[in-house]
Amino acid sequence: MLPHSIIQSQVRQALAEDIGSGDLTAALIPENKQSTAHLICRESAILCGTQWFNEVFQQLSTANASTHIDWHVKDGDSIVAEQCICTLSGNARLLLTGERTAMNFLQTLSGTATVTASYVKQLQNSPIKLLDTRKTIPGLRAAQKYAVTCGGGNNHRHGLFDGILIKENHIMAAGSIGQAIHAARENSPHTLKIEVEIETLEEIEEALQAKADILLLDNMNNTLLQQAVALNHQHAHSAKLEVSGNITHERLNELAQIGIDYISTGAITKHLRAIDFSLRFEK
Repeated sequence: MLPHSIIQSQVRQALAEDIGSGDLTAALIPENKQSTAHLICRESAILCGTQWFNEVFQQLSTANASTHIDWHVKDGDSIVAEQCICTLSGNARLLLTGERTAMNFLQTLSGTATVTASYVKQLQNSPIKLLDTRKTIPGLRAAQKYAVTCGGGNNHRHGLFDGILIKENHIMAAGSIGQAIHAARENSPHTLKIEVEIETLEEIEEALQAKADILLLDNMNNTLLQQAVALNHQHAHSAKLEVSGNITHERLNELAQIGIDYISTGAITKHLRAIDFSLRFEK
């Protein structure tokens, strides 16, 4: 569950972007007009984003105008085409002003949760954990990472502040894998895991000698991955193994047989397709 302050901030910014100085079209509706509307999902999906949806109408509420939302499902639930997700009742102007912003959050986060669930389903018979990345929509990282968990995935580090991942450019700047890991040990709490991006078999030996906790095996084909797993198992200091790069649905079943611990992919947060929702007013 995310802190409510994050949801409030994201919704506040989205409403300001959409409404600006005022909703000119909703002003055509009588001020005290009351309406009921039904939110319909047009396709099968994993629902996510109800807190953001609720917050939109909460922030639009006034002493004289508010919205009641009756949810029929919750975040993480599977929903099907033409299913009624919730019923809204209240001030018609408020419903019209908030509908697009509310559905934008819902369609985006449900899209993230849905594609995540499809990856997790293919890995369900293996011990591998699916991880997200920092390849998220700017300003919506916390929301998308929450959506990943609704789809059954797991969160990698949330940002540069809560995890060490030494990548190719860090290694170049530091001088070597060993020097980069040494600096990380010196500058970071001992409880923090140190992960290193690996591109060759030779780099595995160097990273293990320096006692890296996790090896990120980047863009390796299956043959190289099998060799990497064997090298890791043979070493006195073995590490957890994470695979990233060129992660497709077709490849998941093959990766599940290799003996790795994690698969990370940016596709679940950056290649998402929004879920189709529709809000329909009663006559």
